[in-house]
Amino acid sequence: MTTHDAPLTEDLTALTEPLKALANPVRLQVLQWLRTPEEHFPVNEVGVCVSHIQAKTGLAQSTVSAYMAVLERAGLVRSARVGKWTHYRRDEERIARLIEQLRQNIGDMDLSKLAGS
Repeated sequence: MTTHDAPLTEDLTALTEPLKALANPVRLQVLQWLRTPEEHFPVNEVGVCVSHIQAKTGLAQSTVSAYMAVLERAGLVRSARVGKWTHYRRDEERIARLIEQLRQNIGDMDLSKLAGS
């Protein structure tokens, strides 16, 4: 077995799904918008309605829903149902843990430059 064929450790596996989710420019942009949702969307205490995210991206509702599902599976956002609508907000605790895991696994760096902040 070569090094690249070795199974990933649990820590590295926990990094791969969020990084895959962030590799898509639209998903990354949505996560950036959700950092300061009041600047980009009508916001309520539950979060940002998926219909507002869809309107801002200009993408089909099914595409936006699929993108948000990827972000949620990666642990980067949380959802809440209100009637027939789903609202999203960032999971700041999980994002902070992800940043710390990246620092531990690949070294200290200014990650804000990677996100374009």
